[in-house]
Amino acid sequence: MSGSTMVRRVLGEKGPPVSPVMLDAVPRPIYDLSTIDLHRTVVALEEIQKIIPQRHEMEQLQGIVHIDNEADVIIGRREVRPTEFWVRSQPPESAAMPPTLLLECAAQLSAYWGMVRQPEMGFVGFARCDELEVHGHVTAPSVVYMVAKVLSIKPRRLVAQCQAICAGRVVFGVKVTGMSV
Repeated sequence: MSGSTMVRRVLGEKGPPVSPVMLDAVPRPIYDLSTIDLHRTVVALEEIQKIIPQRHEMEQLQGIVHIDNEADVIIGRREVRPTEFWVRSQPPESAAMPPTLLLECAAQLSAYWGMVRQPEMGFVGFARCDELEVHGHVTAPSVVYMVAKVLSIKPRRLVAQCQAICAGRVVFGVKVTGMSV
């Protein structure tokens, strides 16, 4: 018996299985996406690639759609396609993007913002994650908007609160720390 079926039975509900994580309260977005044009690209992939070295399967950003300097927030776009390498290794009816890739997306977006804001940091590498929460699944095809809000930035360290939003819903959250390497 799957865990989701067990959750339904414990709750005495009928219907299709749901993931236990779906039963948790979903947090409010840290930035209101309805206030911006999500179809406008303010930083193209080519510009991101000048700063972030990851390519091929590990390239987790396709563009930046919004930068709010006053709020210290940056929002990136990740298009999830049915041809992703992880789709073919999962059951077709329930192939979900691994949360580790959402973490990588959060780390890349945060690193990009840190290196643009403080070029003297040099390359910012992933150092730590805290408060990681998965609130839903990302399936292909879809678009994920990764929001990063800088909590602190120092000469060698950056901390950002990040959320992945898919179909208008927060599906993932994490606090990432990046270090100058």
